[in-house]
Amino acid sequence: MDLEIAASDALVIVDPQNDFCPGGALAVAAGDEIMSGIDALALRFPLVVITQDWHPAGHSSFASSHPGAAPFSMTTMPYGPQVLWPDHCIQGSPGSAFHVDIAGAVDRAHLIIRKGYNPAIDSYSAFYENDKTTPTGLAGFLRDRGVKRCVLVGLAYDFCVGYSALDARREGFEALVIKELTRAIAMPTEGGGTTVDVIEARFAQSAVQLAA
Repeated sequence: MDLEIAASDALVIVDPQNDFCPGGALAVAAGDEIMSGIDALALRFPLVVITQDWHPAGHSSFASSHPGAAPFSMTTMPYGPQVLWPDHCIQGSPGSAFHVDIAGAVDRAHLIIRKGYNPAIDSYSAFYENDKTTPTGLAGFLRDRGVKRCVLVGLAYDFCVGYSALDARREGFEALVIKELTRAIAMPTEGGGTTVDVIEARFAQSAVQLAA
C-alpha cells in the first residue's frame, strides 16, 4: 500500500473481533479478509490503537433485551435512535476476542480501548459513546503523544469505523479511512440507499478522507 506515514500519525484499528467475522454473531461479509493486511500495516505505524467491543450480557442495544424486537430493527433510546443488534462481543466470550490474524498488531498496540461496556449506552466510536457526550479518553491520549492524523481501518465501515472517523474530526484530528481495509454492513435505508451512502455523505461534510 502506497501510504505516506508520518511520526504524528496513529493507526486506529476498529473492532477486529471474531463476532464481526464470518461465523460470528454479527458477521460482516468478508470481514476476515482484511485482518492480515491490517496486521501488516500496523508494523509501519509509530502508534497503534485498537478498539474492542466489550458488552455485558443483556446489553440494551441487543434485540434480545427488547421483547418482540427483531435484530437490525430500530428503537429510540434516551440518547436517540439505536439499531438493535444480535447479541455479540459479550465480555470474555470467544466472539469478543481479537481475530487470530491480527495478533501482531495486538502485540504492538499502545492502547486497547474497550467500548460498549455500559449496559445502558451503545458505543460505536473509538472516541465517544453513542450519547455523544461520554468520552473514552482516546482524544487526550492521542494529543498527549502529538498525534495529528488518525488512519482508520477495521469493522464495520459504515458504523464503528465511520463514527470513529467523524469523531476524530470532531476532536480536531485529520482522519483517513483506508476503505480496502474495512468492510461494511450496508443496511438498507429509506429511499433505496444503504448505511454506506449515509456515512460517506457525512464523511464529505466533515472532511474525512478516503483511501481506496
